[in-house]
Amino acid sequence: MARFADMVSRRYGIEVGDSYPALWAWSTAEPAAFWRSVWDFFGLDEIATPLGDGDAAVLASVDMPGTRWFPDVRLNYVDQVMRHARTIALRDEPDRPAIVGVDEAGSRSVITWSELPRMVGALAGTLAGLGVGQGDVVAAYLPDVPESVVAFLATASLGAIWSGCGQDYAPEGAAGRLGQLHPKVLFSTTGYRYGGKDIDKGADSAELAAALPDLAGHIVVGDATRLLQSSAENIAFEQAIAVGTAVEPVQVAFDHPLWVLFSSGTTGRPKGIVHGHGGVVLEHLKAGALHADLGDADVFFWQTALSWMMWNFQVAGLLCGSTIVCYSGSPLYPDADRLWQIVADERVTYFGTSPGQLQASRKVELTPGRDHGLSALRTIGSTGSALAGDLFDWIESNVAHGLPVSSISGGTDVVSAFAGGSVGVEVVPGELSVRYLGVALESWAPDGTPLTEEVGEMVITAPMPSMPVEFWRDPDGSRYRAAYFEHEWSGVGPTAPVWRHGDWVTVTDRGSLIIHGRSDATLNRHGIRMGSADIYEVVESIDDIAEAFVLGVDGPAGAYWMPLFVTLVPGAVLDDDLRRRVVAQIRARLSPRHVPDELVEAPGIPHTRTGKKLEVPVTSVLAGRPVDIDPRSVDDPALITWYEKQGAAHTW
Repeated sequence: MARFADMVSRRYGIEVGDSYPALWAWSTAEPAAFWRSVWDFFGLDEIATPLGDGDAAVLASVDMPGTRWFPDVRLNYVDQVMRHARTIALRDEPDRPAIVGVDEAGSRSVITWSELPRMVGALAGTLAGLGVGQGDVVAAYLPDVPESVVAFLATASLGAIWSGCGQDYAPEGAAGRLGQLHPKVLFSTTGYRYGGKDIDKGADSAELAAALPDLAGHIVVGDATRLLQSSAENIAFEQAIAVGTAVEPVQVAFDHPLWVLFSSGTTGRPKGIVHGHGGVVLEHLKAGALHADLGDADVFFWQTALSWMMWNFQVAGLLCGSTIVCYSGSPLYPDADRLWQIVADERVTYFGTSPGQLQASRKVELTPGRDHGLSALRTIGSTGSALAGDLFDWIESNVAHGLPVSSISGGTDVVSAFAGGSVGVEVVPGELSVRYLGVALESWAPDGTPLTEEVGEMVITAPMPSMPVEFWRDPDGSRYRAAYFEHEWSGVGPTAPVWRHGDWVTVTDRGSLIIHGRSDATLNRHGIRMGSADIYEVVESIDDIAEAFVLGVDGPAGAYWMPLFVTLVPGAVLDDDLRRRVVAQIRARLSPRHVPDELVEAPGIPHTRTGKKLEVPVTSVLAGRPVDIDPRSVDDPALITWYEKQGAAHTW
């Protein structure tokens, strides 16, 4: 980041020095100059069509949606990865790991930087032999294993489109996503280990393949003979990479589809969100190399799954020349120490996790810094939900003193981050340190006025290269516009072009952010808007509480019900003493208005498959409003029935 700031200062004659706010302000005021600088800083002319002169060569149209980025550029995501393989080969480091795979049982595999090009080239040859070419879709039904990364790179090298789904989905749920794309080839595996159990996925993989009628091939990680033969040929992964050949990525347009990610699909058909090669390369280099400071000496591990955009971001470590670690298994088995052991064993330098894993570590009083050798670790990242301030403090006391914590916020929509930590910027517990470079993020009042030190709607007022190219099968763009751009600010009518993300956020006078939760799940009690994340931070810091779930339900004649559901740690009891402690903490740390109407012990909290609490649909369930929740998109569908009963039993 310091070297990038120095380049900008010299090139444009502006004084940014070590002032991140000044660099951010310039990056959002001069987007064409900023993104040209990112392009040049990473030397992307070496892997792409050389960039022409003038702002229009970078940003031909600034309108959202429909922004035209780098209109004359042709490139391929995979070329940036293979560039690092060539550099490492020139340094004569054939054994340097590119991808490390670890499973729950402790088995470990390594793909080196010298092996990676041959494997990707061989697999690309097999895919091409099955008829895969530019614009065709290749789908994956896999856990987070090294083979999934190789499969993605082989797909992208051909200009084909990748889409992945984790094997925690049942075949029907996976088909509801991947079936929309009519893939030509499917990757799957016969099983994996999770939570101490061997999960046999042979029958599920065969069922999914049978539900995809356009398949020309089914490539299987594991014993392909265990799968029933469908209309598509079953090919063992080892056979598919057996004939080594050089990888030769096909150059495609800047916005040529790279992958399709899916929305959660909890209350409607999952939306396929299409991202392009160029936008992803630029955004991931910016986020990975500049903000996370990843380079070829780093080991990058983010515990994730193929259904979550953080898998796509983890692969970005290869764009930066880093080693990436794939983990297939439960993050909490046999206990909450599992991931810390991997961080130590693999000498991870950047560890990405979730607030839930950190909270579980705190609840059982782990001391990873004392119990493991974490000397290589220099940053912890967290996403999925807001990271509570007390977890920053726990890391400081129990992992490492002064260790930077990067709480980030972004999404599947941009497959990157809007805000988070950044090297060299002060970390304040409970805050996201900075708005990322090139992200014109503001907090808006209902009348469209930008706010500072007040809660408002998170909006993005200028385009980002990794905003979706389109939604899948949305020819007129109507669903895309409706998702982000068709909104109304009271008193001023429709405003455009502004991306409304759906979060409540405070932008501090230092430029940091505090996320308060989803604005479409706002608690609005007696006209006072409150964020659920604020309540979660307080309640989940109480040792006896495992997780909290607060909802605001509108009733008849203006009535309002705000229950707080909690799950407890083993051995805890929701007695009068715990109830008093919860209420006292909320009252003292937030306000009397934040105190719930009742406190209820729940058998569980329903989440999407990527771990987000289902606040909006369950609010409708409690209100008795019709809502079509797809059980395939919920981690524990049986919980929905329990919440239906709670709503039916409530007396207004």
